[in-house]
Amino acid sequence: MEDESREKIIKLVWDLVEPIAEAECMELIEVEYQREARGWTLRLYIDQERGISIADCTRLSRQVSDLLDVEDFIPNAYVLEVTSPGLNRPIRRQKDFERYVGREVKIKTKEPCGNRRNFRGYLVSFSDNTIVIRCSDETTHEISLDNVYKANLIAHVEP
Repeated sequence: MEDESREKIIKLVWDLVEPIAEAECMELIEVEYQREARGWTLRLYIDQERGISIADCTRLSRQVSDLLDVEDFIPNAYVLEVTSPGLNRPIRRQKDFERYVGREVKIKTKEPCGNRRNFRGYLVSFSDNTIVIRCSDETTHEISLDNVYKANLIAHVEP
């Protein structure tokens, strides 16, 4: 499957699932649709202030599964997974980057910024669709949100 088709499916799923999640007082964090060892997987990451339980995942999974069966726009057989974002939460939207200014993040870009694609450091600011990250070597980089392939918070777990 071409990336363009995959991205179209992700957008359709996002548009379909986000209102369902919001009606359940949850936030849709990320949608992944990818080929894995066992076949195609459609993975939805959800969250809410009190955290996500297995019951929350099951409830949303049932609603989404029924709706996807009716809409029937995914051409391949797939496994639907609904899960919490975990400690290294994915961040992808403007509001996510605004929310996590000051936190440590890991960013992988689609195209190189300077001579690199992988960045780990503190999110200094976000404005005008531009991420500013300060890495451990004290260098600061500006990355366009459109150039972000993947971004995650870095969890700091206290012993």
